[in-house]
Amino acid sequence: MARPKQISAIPAPGAGTVFALRAIGLVLAARWAFSMSQMGYLSSLRAMTSSPWACLNVVLIFLLIVLPGAKARVERPLHPLPQWLRQALRFLALFAFGFAMFSVGAFVWSSGWRPFVHALAETNGWLLVGPALYAVVMWICRPRALWRTNVAARRFSIGRYAISLDPVTRTAVVWAESRKLGQYDARELSMKWPTPPESAAPSTHMLAPAMEPAAPSVRASGEVRRGIFARAPKVELLWDSPAAAGHNRKTVFRAPLANESDRNAARALDTTLRQI
Repeated sequence: MARPKQISAIPAPGAGTVFALRAIGLVLAARWAFSMSQMGYLSSLRAMTSSPWACLNVVLIFLLIVLPGAKARVERPLHPLPQWLRQALRFLALFAFGFAMFSVGAFVWSSGWRPFVHALAETNGWLLVGPALYAVVMWICRPRALWRTNVAARRFSIGRYAISLDPVTRTAVVWAESRKLGQYDARELSMKWPTPPESAAPSTHMLAPAMEPAAPSVRASGEVRRGIFARAPKVELLWDSPAAAGHNRKTVFRAPLANESDRNAARALDTTLRQI
């Protein structure tokens, strides 16, 4: 007896991102339709034709609902959208968010907090929900690598860069978001680590005499604190090929080590490149 074919209920990687963006677009479209019904469709269309911000929102809502070229794929789990669509959504959402926050701030500045709270209650919180949805679109479309780090599969992600190593052919493919930077011989790649700040500039407040006033030590500690939080250290992936005359040393990418996952991925990539 033939068994029925079982269909997996697990969605493809990236389907959640497509669903979230399309849901946000539908919510924005429903809110716009409700507002147009209260103002009158004809007068709303006339006002939209003379407002560039309204046209910008219409384009954003259209792209969010249609999502042209978006497709959840296993090989690109974190990038189901084409690069142009991701950039366009992030750009339009940034402008819409800025205009919405400017409008809310101008309303609060001119009318005060009590009319703002009254308007917030009348719109069921939309004065804050709308900018929050634009911020969510910007966060979803932020620069990311193609995948997360998987050392067993020899896939690494550092910031917005992704590296895939093939131990059989000893090649490495490097991606910047969803754009392919190139394919290299893995034996010709190496990691360049940043110089530790403590080795470059020794701490001055530890060498200060005890009889000096407390102000210099406080100032020195403030400088150290600003140095720690000023900028994350950057790691570089270098390509050094003896076969490429005149181009035998090249920086493939330079990425900041912003969090612990990036630092762990960089260490694992360095170890794997040394083993190859």
